[in-house]
Amino acid sequence: MFTGIIVASGRLAASEAVGGDRRLRIDVPADLGREIAPGDSVAVNGVCLTAVDPRAEQFAADVSVETLGATTAGDWQVGQRLNLEPALTLQQRLGGHLVSGHVDGVARLSAREDDGRSQRLEFELPASLSRYVARKGSITIDGVSLTVNSVGRGAFGVNIVPHTLAVTTLGDLQPGDRVNLEVDLVARYLERLLTGEETTK
Repeated sequence: MFTGIIVASGRLAASEAVGGDRRLRIDVPADLGREIAPGDSVAVNGVCLTAVDPRAEQFAADVSVETLGATTAGDWQVGQRLNLEPALTLQQRLGGHLVSGHVDGVARLSAREDDGRSQRLEFELPASLSRYVARKGSITIDGVSLTVNSVGRGAFGVNIVPHTLAVTTLGDLQPGDRVNLEVDLVARYLERLLTGEETTK
């Protein structure tokens, strides 16, 4: 589990095709790299990946065909900046909201504009995910925990404060860019409780 509070940004150092999957190598700040052990979960732009072959300032991760198709991981270019968050521990404050790192779909930035010192970003999202997005509810974009400010037909808007623009990749986004989207975990479970079929023994 994660919180959607980005602790650092890294960069994609290499992306290699391996038997239909891909192995990524991600450069990370030294203080974060020292904490990553083999098998640790790390959210990379909101995608939960398993660290292998960790080094002082880098780790590798294998990305399956399923993940490549369901997220933006297949679009990442060498040198691209990526949001990083190690898995939540019981000693940490839950500063954002509960995030699984299991991407629900891909949204597209349709517009951005200044809003005081902040910026307002508007996204188009798949129709199948619209029902999980509520005004003032939580949403995760490229691993960043955010509050939904507005909801429209097949679209939603968020306000990004200066700190978040500076320490995450959201400040780099341009209209047309694709992002990983994870809807609120509570909304998913509520739907299952309200509409799910009875389980069988």
